[in-house]
Amino acid sequence: MLELNFSQTLGNHCLTINETLPANGITAIFGVSGAGKTSLINAISGLTRPQKGRIVLNGRVLNDADKGICLTPEKRRVGYVFQDARLFPHYKVRGNLRYGMAKSMVNQAGGAFRH
Repeated sequence: MLELNFSQTLGNHCLTINETLPANGITAIFGVSGAGKTSLINAISGLTRPQKGRIVLNGRVLNDADKGICLTPEKRRVGYVFQDARLFPHYKVRGNLRYGMAKSMVNQAGGAFRH
């Protein structure tokens, strides 16, 4: 279950949500341009940080503004498929390349990552 109860201000836009989504099945997020779809996904994945409230996934707190909890994107274990090419801002190029590779592939490509 994904529990969303937070507010996030980005520029002049304020996203406030209080919803609980099921852990199984498919949930679609859709809306007009500027409705907050990307802001919502970025907050869930940890690419942005809500100023108020909390995000809880299957009982695990991903973000709690009052308690100062904000797991980094890689610790959230949340998948995100971008519409266009993106890089994780907290990784250098090598880290972005390694992130999507299975450990066996990283070991095979070891020499390529040393330079």
